[in-house]
Amino acid sequence: MEVNTRVKNTKEKIPLLPLRGLLVYPSMVLHIDVGRERSVAALEHAMLNDSHIFLATQKDMRVEAPDKKDLYSVGTFAIIKQMLKLPNGTLRILVEGVCRGQVKKYHEDETFTFVDIELFEDDPHKDAETEALMRTLLTYFEKYAKTSNKITSETIESVMDIEDPGRLTDVISSHLPFKVVEKQEILNIFNVKKRLDHLIIRLHDEQEVLNLEKKINTKVKQAMERTQKEYFLREQMKAIQTELGDRDGKTGEVADLRKRIEASGMPESTSKVAYKELDRYEKLPAASAESGVIRNYVEWLVSIPWSETTTDRLDVAYAEEILNRDHDGLEKVKERVLEYLSVRQLMNSLRGPILCLAGPPGVGKTSLARSIAESLDRKFIRVSLGGVRDESEIRGHRRTYVGAMPGRIIQGMKKAGTKNPVFLLDEIDKMSNDFRGDPSAAMLEVLDPEQNNSFSDHYIEEPYDLSNVLFIATANDLSTIPGPLLDRMEVISIAGYTEMEKMDIAKNHLIPKQMKEHGLKKSQLVMKEEAILDLIRYYTREAGVRSLERQVATVCRKVAKVIVSGEKKRVTINAKTLVDMLGKHRFRYGQAETENQIGIATGLAYTTVGGDTLQIEVSLTPGKGKLQLTGKLGDVMKESAQTALSYVRSLTHKLGIDADYFDLHDLHIHVPEGAVPKDGPSAGITMATAIVSAITNKPIKREIGMTGEITLRGRVLPIGGLKEKSLSAHRAGLTTIIIPRDNERDIDDIPVSIREQLTFKLVSQAEEVLALALDGGF
Repeated sequence: MEVNTRVKNTKEKIPLLPLRGLLVYPSMVLHIDVGRERSVAALEHAMLNDSHIFLATQKDMRVEAPDKKDLYSVGTFAIIKQMLKLPNGTLRILVEGVCRGQVKKYHEDETFTFVDIELFEDDPHKDAETEALMRTLLTYFEKYAKTSNKITSETIESVMDIEDPGRLTDVISSHLPFKVVEKQEILNIFNVKKRLDHLIIRLHDEQEVLNLEKKINTKVKQAMERTQKEYFLREQMKAIQTELGDRDGKTGEVADLRKRIEASGMPESTSKVAYKELDRYEKLPAASAESGVIRNYVEWLVSIPWSETTTDRLDVAYAEEILNRDHDGLEKVKERVLEYLSVRQLMNSLRGPILCLAGPPGVGKTSLARSIAESLDRKFIRVSLGGVRDESEIRGHRRTYVGAMPGRIIQGMKKAGTKNPVFLLDEIDKMSNDFRGDPSAAMLEVLDPEQNNSFSDHYIEEPYDLSNVLFIATANDLSTIPGPLLDRMEVISIAGYTEMEKMDIAKNHLIPKQMKEHGLKKSQLVMKEEAILDLIRYYTREAGVRSLERQVATVCRKVAKVIVSGEKKRVTINAKTLVDMLGKHRFRYGQAETENQIGIATGLAYTTVGGDTLQIEVSLTPGKGKLQLTGKLGDVMKESAQTALSYVRSLTHKLGIDADYFDLHDLHIHVPEGAVPKDGPSAGITMATAIVSAITNKPIKREIGMTGEITLRGRVLPIGGLKEKSLSAHRAGLTTIIIPRDNERDIDDIPVSIREQLTFKLVSQAEEVLALALDGGF
């Protein structure tokens, strides 16, 4: 605070009027509304006396009853010119500031406060410095007034006419948008020159701020104009689109896509990409080729289920009931599904297992997957991989290509609508590769539980979580599946059905299904068990039941014709009527020989369509020791024949033949059904037995079948597919099977009904095989 050299006088006991958010300068005339009781009392006292009052501003305007610590000590000594009582009880006064004053002493009264003040009057004398400061101040004020547009020209003119330097500073201060604290700071300066100097600096700063404000306002105005222009253009576009019948057009489409992105539950990183692409789509003209590409991409992003899931029905008893209702047999698969459900029930989260159901056609692999989905109460999606050669079929095409689309995995997930469906990869062994890539390699990421939580599709490009999907693959032949892919799957082998199982399937599933599909009622068709058994034995030869179902359908069609023509109202099918309907038997049941034969051994084979029996024939003729192999044999089977021959040659002394016997005879090994390719080492002991039989003229027992790989020293090595081979032996009417001793562990896999009708002979040496198989022993 500056002390003025010119002190007018001291006044005592002047009523105090505290001001809130307001400050009055000397020479200012101002209306003030007063409502507080103490303030009203102070005014009334002043009006009854000399109308003098002291105006002091509150430091904090929120204080309702201020005392001396809440008020600035420097204020304005003023005269009340007019006082008017308003209807609401407040007083409106007109005051004129006289000069600055500083409180020296406070006198608190019951009704209001008196103060003793020291008055400071400005020195009206002007020297050259004061004149220069006044001119500078006026220049800055005029410039400020023109820039701000808030001060009228009349005000500027009136300010220009003021000659008193003190009054000039006060009038200009009252017109500037200063805060109360800043205005009080000016009121505190008693020295006129210093006040002029202070105001010049403040006006310069205000001018800078004003210039910046003007720049900002110009930018804002331009942005507002642009926004308004865009708004009007959009409204016009909407009106045009409505007239053309295009409803909301692109704008409505963008708004709809934006809502779908928000509701999709996609990860934050993916939603950023979606919003970015949507903004690009919005700015592009509709005629642009890229516009359609971007729209398709965003549409795919919002269509994929990112967070939607179905609640698993964790009811093991219910699942077991569903699986048993739809399928007879297949105990291993059912057990595995129930195990998964049980673990899932104990733990809230579990990665979906990746099962591979391997087995011959028609055993119910695909329908089993459908039943698993129903038992879990999950969505079911089937994708056929047969003949897929292009890696992009799995992973999708990049968006740079015309007509690009996501791969079959993402397409399947979109179709499912949830992120935890049962996903069937049908015929996974039928995939092959060419110059367009290897689709089985692309499947590695899909079927790896450690990687598929961030599966990357070339089209979508954002990681997608497949870890909640229950993948089930089906295959007929595991040997064609690449090792790394097979390693990622839990293989469950499904062998063919026994006769009794086929009988149950036909009675419980196939016949009711086909009768329904052909419009037959239960009272119109009756199939006796003997007819079903003949149908299985003489009209089909398969591991599954697909051909059986076709034959049942044929019977149903013929019965439908009989009923519609009016010949009969009820048809009963027995063994005789079956022949009338389907013709003569197509297959001979029991392929075992009717009598013991020399040089003909029955082998057991495993094929992609189940087990089968092979008749291996050996013929010896005089010659030069030549070995001839026919029957479309593969390399492994040819080598197996050579190994068997080498082993038999080592038995020359035991066979009682000359050492040069094989040099003087040609050996011909033939496996009938010459058009069917055959391969594998498991016919080794069968070939050796047939060769020994031909050399020794000892017949081979007709009821015996055999399987096993042979070595040069006559050891019998284990083979695969024992269950399927046993089923084929049973179908062929064999009663005894010779198998490697190491395959003893596989006997438990064979159905009990088959095991009871077959005798298993375990061998570890070829001589044991010869002793069992040759009539008369070895």
